[in-house]
Amino acid sequence: MRDFPTQAPNVYDAEPIPDAARAAIEDLISSGDLFRYTAAQDAPVALLEQEFAKLLGAKYALALSSCSAALFLSLKALDLPRDARVLIPAFTFAAVPSAVVHADCQPVLVEVGDNYRIDMDDFAAKIEDADAVLISHMRGHTSDMDAIMTLAAQHNLPVIEDAAHSLGTRWNGQNIGTLGKIGCFSFQSYKMINAGEGGIMITDDPDLIARAVIMSGAYEHNWNKHAIISDYAAKWQNKLPLYNLRMQNLSAAVIRPQLPELARRVRDGRSNHDYVAEQLNVSGYFDVPAPLSPELRAPDSIQFNLKDFSEPQTRTFMAASKAQGVSVQVFGLSTDNARAFWNWQFIGQTPDLPQTRAMLSKACDTRLPARLKQPDLDYIAHTLIAAARAAKA
Repeated sequence: MRDFPTQAPNVYDAEPIPDAARAAIEDLISSGDLFRYTAAQDAPVALLEQEFAKLLGAKYALALSSCSAALFLSLKALDLPRDARVLIPAFTFAAVPSAVVHADCQPVLVEVGDNYRIDMDDFAAKIEDADAVLISHMRGHTSDMDAIMTLAAQHNLPVIEDAAHSLGTRWNGQNIGTLGKIGCFSFQSYKMINAGEGGIMITDDPDLIARAVIMSGAYEHNWNKHAIISDYAAKWQNKLPLYNLRMQNLSAAVIRPQLPELARRVRDGRSNHDYVAEQLNVSGYFDVPAPLSPELRAPDSIQFNLKDFSEPQTRTFMAASKAQGVSVQVFGLSTDNARAFWNWQFIGQTPDLPQTRAMLSKACDTRLPARLKQPDLDYIAHTLIAAARAAKA
């Protein structure tokens, strides 16, 4: 083990906001022009949509108040029937089933394996009665999208990608978020691009984006200020409810200068993850699941499974690591964890999902932002290994 600091690194602060964003914010504040529809054209939000669509290789993008809003709006734009059954992974954040419920649909939870990915046998069994598929690439782990897209196509079902944790990930060379009919991304502070809050959806479907634009809050003829085909938007004028989920210009001003930084952050994040993963895997205490072969990941955190730890040993490990400044949450043991499906009481009676429950009882999560340097990574890896050794002793 190389030399490492005597103090734990701060893993919660994001990278500094670029100077270009500061200048754009000053201009906006001076003008007071914060609403995306005030300008006749080229408002910061409109420019962000154009730049993001080009970056990902999509035809259309719609910037919104959050990724949760993007997921909800995607379901509404698909015009699914009330109580439509939407398949989602049982390992995801509570915002995902919440978006399904908000859209007057029913979440159907699918088992997830030890590698944090959809169990394809359970998926294949449950897709028979489904109306749509919402795949969360939870914590940046990509499920078998080839198999998922094939089964969805066989059943003529739309696929929404929740890529909140996967901006910059590629599958067989194609950007995650462009495989399904709609891709949704997050700009919340712990993501690759940080605006505090914010989200965006992308699609190649002109009618779907027109519906989403109007429902996002493009009242009267403000849809003319979006890069969409006007004939599609005019068709839906006054026929759809307005949910007012718009992004405002300050958020876009923060986001846009960070887009050129994405490739570097993805590269550094993957390097940091793999460096720590190698040390954890050789320790004998942990298992860090490998990526699937078509997957080129863009991680900003690390997940790993404890190997043969009892619950008391697991809790001792968590406490020992935290005492040294490295916070670890075990998804299934953290009180009221929003990623533990049995805490989603708002969906009604939760199903018995023994495979996912067993995984969550040993799956650990630690922040590992792209800005960390090698001494910081060594401190984190050393602390985790030492805490595991103490717990086992």
